[in-house]
Amino acid sequence: MKTIVSGMRPTGNLHLGSYFGALKNFIRLQQEANCYFFVADYHSLTTHPNPTNLHQSVKTVLAQYIACGLDPEKATVYIQSQVPEVVELYMFLNMNAYLGELERVTSFKDKVRQNPQNVNAGLLTYPTLMAADILLHKADAVPVGKDQEQHLEMTRTFANRFNHMYQVDYFKEPIAWNFGNELVKVPGLDGSGKMSKSEAESATIYLVDEPSVLKKKIMRAKTDAGPQEPNSPKSVEIENLFSLMKLVSKSEVIEQFDKAYADCSIRYGDLKKQLAEDMENFIAPIRERIHEMESNTEYLSRIAKEGCDNAIASAQQTIREVR
Repeated sequence: MKTIVSGMRPTGNLHLGSYFGALKNFIRLQQEANCYFFVADYHSLTTHPNPTNLHQSVKTVLAQYIACGLDPEKATVYIQSQVPEVVELYMFLNMNAYLGELERVTSFKDKVRQNPQNVNAGLLTYPTLMAADILLHKADAVPVGKDQEQHLEMTRTFANRFNHMYQVDYFKEPIAWNFGNELVKVPGLDGSGKMSKSEAESATIYLVDEPSVLKKKIMRAKTDAGPQEPNSPKSVEIENLFSLMKLVSKSEVIEQFDKAYADCSIRYGDLKKQLAEDMENFIAPIRERIHEMESNTEYLSRIAKEGCDNAIASAQQTIREVR
């Protein structure tokens, strides 16, 4: 049976990009694979979160993932910081990771540009901590979005380097897992980039957004002046809206607006209204389950404790063998 590993930083509410980029695949995979899901609270320390906020965010992420369909009876669900073997493997991998390759990581260079006053060692070695999370359970695959491909490639590099240096065939080379032909990249509403917590609130759709908030965000989404001639190519802003529609709308609805764009009769206001309606229909049941789950603290604590015990059992075996 394949082993699948996935994690999420506890930095607030889940958004549509997280759901379609990794979580949806992971939920499907738990039916047929040995799955580990963790709340990556150590990763959050690179941005120095307030302890109170971090603890609450851990609970929030755990509740929202369970509400979205993660089943603790089928997958091991745990909190990263409760498994000390993560840090030990992270240390071992750091000994064989080189400054130049870490500095070339795209996400690291982006963070340096965005926040030059907080370029800490944890941010630099983020890929080795991610690799430790994955290799600790000898994962075969990781359900990741397009933006995480480089990190996963580095995990394969670290696995191969360990095997070569110590003349063993121990760590596998985990692959990116996606049910479609390509890794999913969910665009933001600002007309560029991917949907992310680091983007503006107005550009990100959260799974707990109330109907009025959701509609307001979508109606304010960036567009262009409209097609100037029949069958002209879509701009990035309009392609983004169609990409979001493909996630939540029926095929006939998409075809209707595609045709309207091709013959220059499209009205972006109508497109946005339809997208807002379809998005609300998709999010509403998830939002309701999230609110129910967040109030069940006792259940969440039990899930975290049982998941931690299972994760430690797997991690301890790996660490013994690595030592």
